[in-house]
Amino acid sequence: MSERLILTLAILGGTGRVGPGLAYRWSKAGYHVIIGSRTPDKANMVAQEVNERLNRDVVQGMANEEAVEACDIAVLTVPYEAQKATLESLKDHLQGKVLVVTTVPLVPPNVSLVQLPEAGSATQEAQDTLGDGVNVVAAFQNVAEVHLKEDHPIPCDVLVCGNNEDAREQVLRLVAAAKLVGWDAGPLQNVAVVEGLSSILIGINDRYKIKGAGIRITGDPVEDRSSS
Repeated sequence: MSERLILTLAILGGTGRVGPGLAYRWSKAGYHVIIGSRTPDKANMVAQEVNERLNRDVVQGMANEEAVEACDIAVLTVPYEAQKATLESLKDHLQGKVLVVTTVPLVPPNVSLVQLPEAGSATQEAQDTLGDGVNVVAAFQNVAEVHLKEDHPIPCDVLVCGNNEDAREQVLRLVAAAKLVGWDAGPLQNVAVVEGLSSILIGINDRYKIKGAGIRITGDPVEDRSSS
C-alpha cells in the first residue's frame, strides 16, 4: 500500500466499547475514519456522536462490507464470540488489506483466567480464517477502553504482533497517532502472550481496584546507527 496524505481507516464493529474511542483519537490525528457495523443506522448514530465530540463532520457510518471496500486499513473491534462470523462474511472484501485485530479471547464467567483458543490466539484464528491474502496484525489488546474515550495521555504501551514487518510498521504509526507508545513485538506466534496479559490485567483491576491497568516497557532503545 502506498503512503497517502490521508489514510482511511474502517473500524469494524465500531459501535461497541473500543471503536468510538479509537475513532475519536484517529480522527483528531487527521485520519479519515469510518465506523462499520452490521447495522448501518447504528454506525451512523455512533459516527454522529464522535463528530459532535470533535465538533467536525468527519467520521462516517457504513455497513461493514462498504467500510472495508472504502478503507486502506481495517480494524476489528468485535467481541471474541463474534469474530469468526464477522470475518467469514468479510473475507473476500479484506483480501490485500491490513487488518488490525484488537480481540481478546475472554471466556465468561472466568474472564480473569487466561483461556486461549486451540489456534494459540484469537489473532491467529483471524489469520487462519482469512488466509495469506490478508496481513493480520494484533494491537490494543491491553488498553482499557475507558482510557481510549478520554482526552488524556494513556499510561499504557501497545504491543504489536504480525507476520509482515511492513504491516507491523503501519500499525505502529496508528498506535502513535492514537497518542500511545507502540512496540514491535514480533510475529503472530508471540500474540498469545499479549492476549493472555489482558485476562491478567482484568484480575489485577479487580483485586487492586484499578481503573484500567495497563503495561509499560521499561528501558531506553538504542538508536540504530548501522545505516549512517
